[in-house]
Amino acid sequence: MSRRYFGTDGIRGTVGEFPITPDFMLKLGWATGRVLARQGRTKVLIGKDTRISGYLFESALEAGLSAAGVDVSLLGPMPTPGIAYLTRTFRADAGIVISASHNPFADNGIKFFSAEGVKLDDAIEARIEAELDEPLTTVAAAELGKAVRINDAPGRYIEFCKSTIPDRVSLHGMKIVLDCAHGATYHIAPSVFRELGAEVSLIGAEPDGLNINREVGSTHPAALRAAVIQRGADLGIAFDGDGDRVLLVDADGREVDGDDILYLIARDRHERGELGGGVVGTLMTNFGLELAFARLGIPFERAKVGDRYVMERLAANGWQLGGESSGHLVCGHVQTTGDGIVAALQAVAIMVREGQSLARLLADLEKVPQALVNVRLTPGSNAKSLMATPALQEAVAAVEAELGDEGRVLLRPSGTEPLIRVMVEGRAHFDVEALAERIAADVRAQMA
Repeated sequence: MSRRYFGTDGIRGTVGEFPITPDFMLKLGWATGRVLARQGRTKVLIGKDTRISGYLFESALEAGLSAAGVDVSLLGPMPTPGIAYLTRTFRADAGIVISASHNPFADNGIKFFSAEGVKLDDAIEARIEAELDEPLTTVAAAELGKAVRINDAPGRYIEFCKSTIPDRVSLHGMKIVLDCAHGATYHIAPSVFRELGAEVSLIGAEPDGLNINREVGSTHPAALRAAVIQRGADLGIAFDGDGDRVLLVDADGREVDGDDILYLIARDRHERGELGGGVVGTLMTNFGLELAFARLGIPFERAKVGDRYVMERLAANGWQLGGESSGHLVCGHVQTTGDGIVAALQAVAIMVREGQSLARLLADLEKVPQALVNVRLTPGSNAKSLMATPALQEAVAAVEAELGDEGRVLLRPSGTEPLIRVMVEGRAHFDVEALAERIAADVRAQMA
């Protein structure tokens, strides 16, 4: 069954434009409640990031769930992975996140977690979509769902985050700048790192409902780079608006992305015999990381872009560690979903245990140059049809032959825009920009 509303990461869009409207959210809450109630499940947690529209959609979802006879526990502002964790520990039947992640405040969205703290099964999403076609009804007054607010939710999640690294690891003497993107980590991350002993300074930690992700956070690392250098910090940590992504900045202001962090954690766990198999990246993971894992003897597999697909491959392989260069990292030995704070703590714990700087720990990772060209489709053009044309496939094959085993080519349609993305990466002696432009010209020629 094709999806009408659910994408790879829930439902997302612009506030006030269908389906990100209060009437749809009311119906979505009701439809979700109806599906859960039929399975004998009657308790749902709702959390949100710091967008002003979160209040609106929280109330609408609560009303819909109550009308279906499902009890609701309200968490308030809480990182997405925190909601996954609390869904498990409160033995709830599902968790709902109101967030558009790294998007600006004018967008919002809905994500769902199962009772196990992972993304909802496709079959359940399909049943929810089918239920949306039914007329909204209300259970008898005596059967309406009740709503309560969990006031100690932040403290519970703070303690969980701290528990993901060994008790003996202390951050005393470490100066850290945290960039909370004016988002859901603003009242969580500072406590986590301060209680572990670090000297913490903050940027992006004053949300007003409108400034989430605005020129701060993991999608705008320039602010953190400047703050780390200005304040003479040992490390900078940037989260996105809902706290499921993280990027680091070393003491010299150099950006450390998800591929770097994945390598750091994987090598450490591999050396200590705790990796538990291999690592899952995505089609966009830097080729240099794949080569580094090969040298270390660490199995590596690529999934489609999107944390949902990373989780699917981890589950299929029985592995624990995976992620994306964007900073969405799954540390399955301690958490069920991507968690920015938890991933950052794993990296910081390695720095403490090894007594080395971030730059020193990453000195032997040689990432290869990567070029990305977006080709906008002309009206009436179909990305998949274009990519299947013999002329374009021959053009890609020619570049792949030129790169040999020292690089790779990726063509993929954008999931959100009318674009074909052309990516070429290879060792430094290749002009990957020119190679990517060459293929992009061939894409444009096929549309002429």
